[in-house]
Amino acid sequence: MAHGHKSNEKVVYVGDSRVKKGEAWQTPPDYTAFPGKSEAFIPNFLLKEWMVGCVVLVGFLAWVIAEPPPLGYPADPTNAAFIPMPDWYFLFLYQFLKYPYVSQQYVLLGTMAIPAIMFGALLLAPFLDTGKERRFYRRPIASSLMMLSLVACIYLTVVSWDHYQEMLEKNGQTPEHHLRAERAEEAIKAGKPRPNPLKKAAAIIEPEDPAMEIYQAQCMACHANDLNGAVGPSLLGVGNKLSKEEITGVITNGRNSMPAITALSADEVDQIATWLTKQTQ
Repeated sequence: MAHGHKSNEKVVYVGDSRVKKGEAWQTPPDYTAFPGKSEAFIPNFLLKEWMVGCVVLVGFLAWVIAEPPPLGYPADPTNAAFIPMPDWYFLFLYQFLKYPYVSQQYVLLGTMAIPAIMFGALLLAPFLDTGKERRFYRRPIASSLMMLSLVACIYLTVVSWDHYQEMLEKNGQTPEHHLRAERAEEAIKAGKPRPNPLKKAAAIIEPEDPAMEIYQAQCMACHANDLNGAVGPSLLGVGNKLSKEEITGVITNGRNSMPAITALSADEVDQIATWLTKQTQ
């Protein structure tokens, strides 16, 4: 309230006592109205971070559902040709554990110590980084660590996947889920039921057959006694895939990772090829 016409006179505003104070929820002012101040970490900032985390988690779960990890065959400890491969979202950690200073005698460092430091730092970040500046380019340490972590995860994932593809090509192998899909498609086209990978086929073995002695001497070390495969692939059902002439060609000339067997005579090759054509289960 002004008492004169002087420009430098202090103006005092008096509230109208006839206006009652409302009892409804009063919207608090935004924190941007207070320069130099920042909002409280609990609950304001923490609630926002939780909401962002929930959105990211839902997006990640949707991605995992859209690209599920392939389901391989049941574990077989006798299959030395098997290439272990985790789900794609663990590839970076899988590749990280291949390096010498986080594996072998240092495996506890790679599997427990370093992940504990990383996740511990993530949990303690709000308490360690107490700066009021929010623009990432004015927070060089936090921004650099975040970018380094993202680049490392992407790099290790790409390197792990390339190494897996290289090993498959080197060994002449086809991924199990690809073989399963191909066999299921062939069965459907032939009007047969889909093959059950959990049902283990049995080899047709005739002890009196002279081919058994040849198999045990030349083939059993790689393909196992029950034909389920050890170092080499399984021979169960090979009679459905290859003709006798093709099997003979594989024995004498080799194929993929299998070398040619030159220690057998023509009669012995014919006996073992005839016996393998009977494996039609």
